[in-house]
Amino acid sequence: MSLFKKIRDFLTVRNYRKKKDRFIGNINDIRELLLNHHQYLSKVNSKNSLNLYGGKIFSQTDEDGITIEIIKRLNCLNNGSFIEFGVGNGTENNTLILKALGWRGFWVGNQELIIDYKNSQNFSYLKNFVNLSNIIDLIQEGLSKINKAQVDVISLDLDGNDYYFLEKIIENKIRPKLFIIEYNAKFPPPIKWKIAYNDNHKWKGDDYFGASLSTYNDFLENKGYKLICCNAYTGANAFFIKKDYANLFKEVPEKIEDIYMKPRYLLNNNMGFPNSLKTINMFFNS
Repeated sequence: MSLFKKIRDFLTVRNYRKKKDRFIGNINDIRELLLNHHQYLSKVNSKNSLNLYGGKIFSQTDEDGITIEIIKRLNCLNNGSFIEFGVGNGTENNTLILKALGWRGFWVGNQELIIDYKNSQNFSYLKNFVNLSNIIDLIQEGLSKINKAQVDVISLDLDGNDYYFLEKIIENKIRPKLFIIEYNAKFPPPIKWKIAYNDNHKWKGDDYFGASLSTYNDFLENKGYKLICCNAYTGANAFFIKKDYANLFKEVPEKIEDIYMKPRYLLNNNMGFPNSLKTINMFFNS
């Protein structure tokens, strides 16, 4: 059959819908294969071998695998506490994996959760819009609800004032073992940049959010933290540990330029089956 006849057949009214769906399905399959390959290359070609542990369970992309490897080395795989600011509807974030591992923790966000968490004895959710005036009170309230005085992991992903919240946290002597922080990867090292603080900031889906990696690194390095990873798949999250644990990550490059990952936000794919509420809710039954 000639190419012309194939096209004409494809466009006939009777066959159009069926073949269109098949065509779109094939295109989506090809896209997934290409994205998987691209993500694989970004991981194996990274100058930071910590990215080889990257993998998705409940995180947006590969953050879960990196987090698990870090807490293994910190010797707190099954016993720790977490705080996360900015968790969406509760089905995809940086610390759900820690809850699944049995950690105590709490989330703070401005969105209703769709998970069933109210019977959990070691978890709390504080629905609130975060600002500099209430962030410390929210932390103290959350720690009280989970019966903890200290925290091991803090994740910040509020699409805006994160740098200023980080400053406030550090100023109040709240020092977790690990910070996971969304950085604005549009601005590579050595560019220093951050948005102006605004109590009412709401992200508009553009490049006006957060702060550059160099800005975060300069601040945290002076406060006793070391940058050890930026996730390879999307270049969205940076991992900082207390310098006390730096000897556990000797393979990490010293230069920030070798740790920085450029933004690949739009190259995200499904990475497996979608999360089921039944699966997630099982971790909140105790």
